[in-house]
Amino acid sequence: MNLQCIIVDDEPLAREGLELLLRETGFLDLVTVCGNAMEASQVLGKEKVDLMFLDIEMPRVRGIDFLKGLTAPPLVIITTAYPHFALEGFELNVLDYLVKPITPERFLRSVNRAREVFSVKQAATPEVDFFFIKSNNSYEKINYDDILYIEGSQNYVTIYTRQGKFLTLTTLKSVEEQLPPGKFLRIQKSFIVAVNKIQSLSGNEITIGAHKIPVSKIYKDELMQLIDKHLIKR
Repeated sequence: MNLQCIIVDDEPLAREGLELLLRETGFLDLVTVCGNAMEASQVLGKEKVDLMFLDIEMPRVRGIDFLKGLTAPPLVIITTAYPHFALEGFELNVLDYLVKPITPERFLRSVNRAREVFSVKQAATPEVDFFFIKSNNSYEKINYDDILYIEGSQNYVTIYTRQGKFLTLTTLKSVEEQLPPGKFLRIQKSFIVAVNKIQSLSGNEITIGAHKIPVSKIYKDELMQLIDKHLIKR
């Protein structure tokens, strides 16, 4: 599983250098690049982030102060030109401390460690096969295996299951973050489907039971890769 990463640094050249190193690893996915802590705070509130590359000396809010204010930070690798901040960083349980200029060898050693730590954390987390939503003044238990597909509309989400459909006040992104990886696939801005419930694909439309669900062009490549992986060929 790839780690979802963000870079937080106010220096354009430093950001570009990190981005190049990151893309060469093959197991790090760049969610976005932030020029300051305020931008990073917004991203962490909306996106799933496993690893953050964080500069210390930035305008307005220092990286260290930003990190202190996070209640549930992702794994953090400090990147800075100032080695004397190392002790303060490690007191905040950062994973590693990279001093600029960062060499490819030192970067790879650091991110390999991040991958190992992340894998251990994932393995230690008990697998849960359900979640709860609030729907019609009651709390409904939704089993992952019962989900057919999920539709988002502004601040509401409708979850279609074997038992029926459930409407709840939340965002599609929030629900997506709860779903186990590999079992669900976004096929359109407003739709996520259960992979094992897909019955057919014809043109730009998926069939799940009696439901026809449109597939967007930007998501079709990933869907076709999935189909090709399980396609019996001559």
